[in-house]
Amino acid sequence: MRDLSPHVVLVLGGSAAAPSFRRGNGIDLRLILGDIAVRQQRTSRSQKIDMSSAARPYTGPAPLTDTERAAADARTPLTITTAKPEPTHPKPETVPAYLADAGDHDALLDAHGEWEKWRTWSDETTHAIHESQTLRIERVHEAPAHETAWTVAAYETPVSNRMWVLTATGAAPASVLQELLDHLADGDGWDTAIGAPVDEKMVTAATRPLSDAGWKHTVDGRWIRWTSPAGDAGVQFDAFTAQHPSQNLATWTVWAGPDPGRPTWALTASPHTPSSLLADLSETLAHETGTRQVQPAGRERGTSLVTTPAVAANAAASRSR
Repeated sequence: MRDLSPHVVLVLGGSAAAPSFRRGNGIDLRLILGDIAVRQQRTSRSQKIDMSSAARPYTGPAPLTDTERAAADARTPLTITTAKPEPTHPKPETVPAYLADAGDHDALLDAHGEWEKWRTWSDETTHAIHESQTLRIERVHEAPAHETAWTVAAYETPVSNRMWVLTATGAAPASVLQELLDHLADGDGWDTAIGAPVDEKMVTAATRPLSDAGWKHTVDGRWIRWTSPAGDAGVQFDAFTAQHPSQNLATWTVWAGPDPGRPTWALTASPHTPSSLLADLSETLAHETGTRQVQPAGRERGTSLVTTPAVAANAAASRSR
């Protein structure tokens, strides 16, 4: 009879050591020391079980239970953060013509085809001559707001001396300049006699729209003024320079701002500037409107509540101790 010798095998990761008996090929019987016998199929030799990870102790904190997590969230402080205001865009508002924005001065001149235009070699200035050859414009493109950007000169003939001259600063409203260019395009209103002083009739005709609109009329020595009801614009006539018409001095001053000495913008005209042109400008100041971009008041800054995970992390750490 064949002798069956027992072979003792240690089972790693198990709860006890067990002897192994081999009968034939393909079947191992292992008897686990204890009360339970487990029958197993033989494991392929190519399959290896790594028992090192199972034997390695876990040193991290135990996961939070649902109850512990809910309690941690309830104790989490609220952090107040400032919400960024939404970007705002300027919106236009309707204002009297003299308070309107300057707009695009170049576009105003380009819209009038009755002027022949050319730029200087430096590209800083545009010269324009009317088809009648008796009106000329010098337009300085990058002039500061308080400096002369427009100069209009009128001549009795293409080769004569100037009859009158008008200037406007860089911040002059588009609506005022538009009225000026429209009047010049009509080619009428040459109602001032060359060499004659300006009389009361011409002054009254030039400022009638202001008087009819209730602008305040005052006399201060040589200066006669018509001021808007709000005091933020006016027209001034210099009676002294009006008596020297041949010098083309600034006799008329149109302005917007605190006073003629500190204007936001200004327009000046010499004594022989046609009263019909001045009356059209007065009509624009008294009754016409324009648009101005206004930055709306900032919205109230809102707040949002954000939780911080610090308490939850502390709770997990305390359980690991």
